[in-house]
Amino acid sequence: MGYKGYRDLKVFKLSYKLAMEVFVITKLFPKEEKYSLTDQIRRSSRGVPANIAEGWKKRRYPKMFISKTIDAAGEAGETEVWLDFSLDCGYINQEKYDYFIEGYDEVNRMLYGMIGKPESFCGS
Repeated sequence: MGYKGYRDLKVFKLSYKLAMEVFVITKLFPKEEKYSLTDQIRRSSRGVPANIAEGWKKRRYPKMFISKTIDAAGEAGETEVWLDFSLDCGYINQEKYDYFIEGYDEVNRMLYGMIGKPESFCGS
C-alpha cells in the first residue's frame, strides 16, 4: 500500500487544508449566521477528513471502508451546497468560491477513485 496512516493520504491532506480554510473564512461571516450557515459549513467540511480517518481505521473491512469513504464524499457535497449559499448571500466572493469548489471537486475525484479500487487501500 505504501501508506503508514490516513495522514499520508493526499485526499486527507487536501480535505483537512480546505476545512481549515473554511474555518478561517467563516470567521468573517455575520454574527447572525453563527448557529446556522457558519456551524453547518464548518461541520460538513470537517466531516470530510474525519470520515476519511474513520474509514482508514476500518479498512480491514472493505465494505466499511467504502461506506465511510462515501460518507466523506457526502460531506464534501454538503459543503459545496453551503458554499453556494455563502456566495449567493455575499459572504464570499467568486474567486474564493471557485477555489473551494475546485478543491472539493479534486477531493471527490480522489474519494471516488478510492471507492472504485478499495483493494489498493484495504488489507489485512
